Amino acid sequence: MRIFDPHIHMTSRTTDDYEAMYASGVRALVEPAFWLGQPRTTVGSFTDYFDALVGWERFRASQFGIAHHCTIALNPKEANDPRCAEVLDVLPRYLAKDGVVAVGEVGFDSMTVEEEKAFVRQLELAVEFELPAMVHTPHRDKEQGTRRTLELVTESGLAPGMVVVDHLNEVTVDQVDDAGCWMGFSIYPDTKMDEHRMVAILQRRGLDRVLVNSAADWGRSDPLKTSKTGAAMLEAGFSADDVDRVLWRNPIEFFGQSGRLLVDPDLADDASAGSDSAATFEGNSILRGSRD
Repeated sequence: MRIFDPHIHMTSRTTDDYEAMYASGVRALVEPAFWLGQPRTTVGSFTDYFDALVGWERFRASQFGIAHHCTIALNPKEANDPRCAEVLDVLPRYLAKDGVVAVGEVGFDSMTVEEEKAFVRQLELAVEFELPAMVHTPHRDKEQGTRRTLELVTESGLAPGMVVVDHLNEVTVDQVDDAGCWMGFSIYPDTKMDEHRMVAILQRRGLDRVLVNSAADWGRSDPLKTSKTGAAMLEAGFSADDVDRVLWRNPIEFFGQSGRLLVDPDLADDASAGSDSAATFEGNSILRGSRD
């Protein structure tokens, strides 16, 4: 199977993860800007991070045969820190870059006034730059947070088809579906969704406007959960074409609206990596010394 993981934080992952992902069928991904576990305290730390997303990390992925895209935003959690507010002023510089396929992650973490202000401003930027928006729904008060998210999306004027509302579950999926937005599901080992619950949702409501991701980061997560979801779909009676639609063609359709995809939509699932491990980015390679 060929896989486009539409939400995975590769800055937190290892080269072994890239190798395993390629072996499982991953040929493209989107890495959303997010928080790093420890709060950033200056705008400069954000710009260094954004530079890495559009530079080094794209290069590192290419060494394993994977097309790396990203989304750029001030994440909801750090929107509460006044030291980070000026990040909103530097976002336009990055939203204009190739390979930046959406504004994100935006949305709510704790449902604060500060988070809502940052969310509204970044939806305005999505409209201005004609980019999709990737929206994070809170892990607490998820139903209320999803409801308020959809109200703000409507008020922004951004077309529902340009919005993916992520981290959904059985409680929140129907209201997002009714709103006409794309539905994002994060498949985790212990929390959020698992692949079998995901299959049950697909059986109930179909394959339209669905994005399945691993959302793997520095926490306990699994960068192969997209592949495992595909296997669970096949086991449940879905066809190989159904799996290809959910794990490849749907992400291509959604992020293709940006006009900035760096991957061939018709890429064959048996494409070889064809990478040059000795290649460098700004003088750096993925190699670490020679073997004597």
